[in-house]
Amino acid sequence: MPLYVVATPIGNLEDVTLRALRVLREADLVACEDTRRTRALLTHHGISTPFTSYFEHNKLRKGAHLLGLLRDGKAIALVTDAGTPGISDPGSLLVRQARAAGVRVVPIPGPSAVTAALSVSGLPSAGVVFEGFLSIKAGRRRRRLAELAALGGTVVLYESPHRVLATLGAIGEVFGEVDVLVARELTKQFEEIESATPSGHVERLTRAEPRGEFTIVIPPPSSSGARAGRTG
Repeated sequence: MPLYVVATPIGNLEDVTLRALRVLREADLVACEDTRRTRALLTHHGISTPFTSYFEHNKLRKGAHLLGLLRDGKAIALVTDAGTPGISDPGSLLVRQARAAGVRVVPIPGPSAVTAALSVSGLPSAGVVFEGFLSIKAGRRRRRLAELAALGGTVVLYESPHRVLATLGAIGEVFGEVDVLVARELTKQFEEIESATPSGHVERLTRAEPRGEFTIVIPPPSSSGARAGRTG
């Protein structure tokens, strides 16, 4: 049976496709990054399919178990905390293992913070670079931003509330004071989508402790006047 890669809501529980709900309902097992979030989603939609955890710290042990079930003919739906599995989460490993074992992998597309933020940014979508999370080390973070600036496309990042201020500061150093879109808690009750310079965002976000997950969209240097070469 297949491994279904199922996109689930990034916030609002109504943002899920009819096909995704059917697959979650008909699968033998749901493999999820956070059982609490998945339980809430399944309960909201009246789905009673059993689920099990599959996350960064158990992916090697649990992956072998899930592959065994797939070989035995079980249908497994893979989901992540929010959005599409395999995008900045451990799901990509299980997908690679399943494909290597000859298991059919079926995408069930849907929500993604990358496309949601990009769609409301108004920035060029040709040549987009999705970086995910930058390094937690300041020097590596800045060097990687300089490399991304040199590519010349729109850049999409994920960031945690604990590091968002440092990342915005580094973006200002590398790209200059250009208009950057910062989306917080996309599709959730306290969603915020703001465009400002990196320093403007820092000033705004320091008024209260940053909370929630952030998606950052940086314009390409060629269209924004950003100083991509400013790395020293």
